[in-house]
Amino acid sequence: MYKFTIPVHPITKKNNPRIYRTGNKTIVLPSKAYENFENDCLKIIPSKYRTKIDYPVNVKVCYYVKTKRRVDKTNLESAIMDVLVKAGVLADDSAISPEIVVSTDGSRVFIDKNNPRIEIEITRM
Repeated sequence: MYKFTIPVHPITKKNNPRIYRTGNKTIVLPSKAYENFENDCLKIIPSKYRTKIDYPVNVKVCYYVKTKRRVDKTNLESAIMDVLVKAGVLADDSAISPEIVVSTDGSRVFIDKNNPRIEIEITRM
């Protein structure tokens, strides 16, 4: 089992994308806020967890956000899964088959104005 905390405010990837058009080509990039979030997470995730898990797991993620406004848990999950793949914690699930993260049971969103963070627990299925 892997269990670690990322002490950053959770951010979704889908809000405020940057769209660039060059000729007949359109390039969509995530927001600058998401890029900063991703870079912060990549610096913080301990190297001992960067094992490219390639077997079925449950990824339980508790998101502690600053505000009471509505948060889209699905978009938060998408963002943190991308970070976990980029950090090398998980093998690229979409490249082989969607059989690595088979569950996100127990994942929740909580409010903690003073200590926003992401708590991750990965267990083998």
